[in-house]
Amino acid sequence: MEPISVVTVDMIINGRPQQYEVEARQSLADFLRDQVGILGTHIGCEHGVCGACTVLMDGVPVRSCLSLAVSASGHEIVTIEGVKDLPLGQRLQQEFLEHHALQCGFCTPGILTTMAHFVAHYPKATEEEIRDALSGNLCRCTGYHNIIAAVSAVISSRHDDAKR
Repeated sequence: MEPISVVTVDMIINGRPQQYEVEARQSLADFLRDQVGILGTHIGCEHGVCGACTVLMDGVPVRSCLSLAVSASGHEIVTIEGVKDLPLGQRLQQEFLEHHALQCGFCTPGILTTMAHFVAHYPKATEEEIRDALSGNLCRCTGYHNIIAAVSAVISSRHDDAKR
């Protein structure tokens, strides 16, 4: 049996520079959960389909179940725990609460992470564009109506803030 290859990785996780030894074959999702102890990144399908494991790598949403931890070396990773520190993170979380946009909560970390990126880059998005952006995230509880309403409220409030 061949020995398991271990690699040193340096990355910024939720704003904090960190260094770890990881197995070369370990997924970013497993690394974040098992080694770093960040449990908000959920593992659903492990095929990149459900979006529950979505994190931001250098500001771009990625499926952490499909990404290797070694591929994140030298990059900045933001998980759901770090979304609150993003410019729109707290506002999104508040609107999700107010619009009852979460039920069981399993998909919520991936959706909030995806939407934090989306709203920042598409500040005038329409409902159809929000639906399209959500198409990579599966939710079995809400039917998406309340999620879309919450994201729309964030976009609307940004327009109202700009008018003032």
